[in-house]
Amino acid sequence: MSDTSSPQSPAAEGRDDAILPFAVEPLDVRGRVVRLGPSVDTILRRHGYPDTVARLLGEAAALTVLLGSSLKFEGRFQLQTKSDGPVDMVVVDFEAPDRVRATARFDAGRVAEAGPRAGTAGLLGHGHLAMTIDQGSAQSRYQGVVALEGQGFEEAAHQYFRQSEQIPTRVRLAVAEKVEGGGEAGSQSWRAGGLLMQFLPHSPERARLADLPPGDLPEGHALLDDSATREDDAWVEAKSLVATIEDHELVDPTVSSERLLYRLFHERGVRVYEAQGVHEACRCSRERVMGMIRNFSAEERREIVGDDGRIGITCEFCSRHYDLDPSEVEAEIVGGAGG
Repeated sequence: MSDTSSPQSPAAEGRDDAILPFAVEPLDVRGRVVRLGPSVDTILRRHGYPDTVARLLGEAAALTVLLGSSLKFEGRFQLQTKSDGPVDMVVVDFEAPDRVRATARFDAGRVAEAGPRAGTAGLLGHGHLAMTIDQGSAQSRYQGVVALEGQGFEEAAHQYFRQSEQIPTRVRLAVAEKVEGGGEAGSQSWRAGGLLMQFLPHSPERARLADLPPGDLPEGHALLDDSATREDDAWVEAKSLVATIEDHELVDPTVSSERLLYRLFHERGVRVYEAQGVHEACRCSRERVMGMIRNFSAEERREIVGDDGRIGITCEFCSRHYDLDPSEVEAEIVGGAGG
């Protein structure tokens, strides 16, 4: 743990694929900054997504890591969208404490029609975003759902915390493609970053979210008591500071998380804690594939046999291909049932 009293600082400065927790005690806020480099580049390059889809999935990955890294137990946090936009499904898994994987399903024709300037909101369209915490088979699952009504991931996250958690929260996300070198020899890599900040004062009354003013006041009349709609001054200050973040500050490898936090909060004093690493890793395995096939009926198992007489299954996350012999599959299923 250290105080960022100067922009040069802690050992984790400039580190990629890392989550940096922080606290600004005078403002009663806590949060995390995430920087994704090789991990998100691996995810996005593997599938060869169009640039607009890659940016959308990069935002989803950064948001999932920000939220999932708060888990205090061995479990899984999943973000999933289902919508009517050109990108009709996004799934990102964060398996505590440090593994992330992601995939997106899209209509190539509709994505092309949307154009290179299409934003996250337009690509998602209308539908819903679900956030699920899975503590394992022996524990209960918790799921929060937010309607997608033309907003992007940042606003969807704000809406989730307003409705489900009732914790004043601010989220900033950014994705960019970094170009190194020039000409044909130059290399490109994807980067993503995000910041999540929450207002967590000791007094519950101060943390109460402002209510919307009633809509039945006569025109031209103001509330005599605006305490129900007034936000705490500390939270207003913290929000105004976070609003100054520019996208490049979240993805530029020369602007570390520590330097960004110093720029935002040095007048108040910001404390950072030990950084946590994160890496791309898939949960798929032959055992998991067999577990899925065991749930199929005998007829369904016959239907998935290809023209080459083999069962071929490709993981949607990591693109790993599993080539299985149907006779061996049946023998394992029969053997498992007999055991």
